[in-house]
Formats: sequence, structure tokens, C-alpha cells
Amino acid sequence: MDCLFCKIIEGSIPADVVYEDDHVLAFKDINPISPLHVLFVPKVHFVDLSDSYEKEEELLYVFKAIRNYVAEENLNDKGYRLVINAGELGQQTVAHLHVHLISGRQLSWPAG
Repeated sequence: MDCLFCKIIEGSIPADVVYEDDHVLAFKDINPISPLHVLFVPKVHFVDLSDSYEKEEELLYVFKAIRNYVAEENLNDKGYRLVINAGELGQQTVAHLHVHLISGRQLSWPAG
């Protein structure tokens, strides 16, 4: 499989890992849009939410990992945003489901 995130998970491409458990790997985004910009990636490959049937447990692991990281980094008091991009119009650039955790500055809405 020619998936960038699968290669990061297997260790053949380096990443600045900030969290790992049996099901999830989290690493700093190489093009951050805020001082804290981390990607949470399930270790099981699937493209997006529409490809997650019968992999729902993997989604739960991702959100548990995020919850643990948010607690460790004391982000509950500071605030943060979670983003899942899907498909071309959603600006998904890697075809492996991932959740962006963005924090460290005042965010605006929409986007940014």
C-alpha cells in the first residue's frame, strides 16, 4: 500500500510522535496552522468515515487517544478544535482517516 500515514505508522517514514498506543499514532503536522497541530491516525487503514463500516471501534480508539492527549496537555482549559477532512472538496490530502487537533492560538470561525 502506498499510504504516507501507513508508512509513518510502520516506521519507514519518520514523524515527530507525541502519542502512541496499540491502536493510534499521533504526530505533529509538518505544515502546522497553529502552535499546536497534531494528527491522530488509526493504525488500521481506512480512507474516511464512509470507509469506516465495521471499523467503528477504531474510531472510538482515536477519540479516546485524543481525550487522553488533551488531558495530558491540559487543553481542556485552553480550548482546541478537532477537524476531519474528507475527499477533494474537504481538502483531504492523505487518503487515510485522520483527525487534526489544533490549539495554541485564538481560532476563528469558519475555518482558520
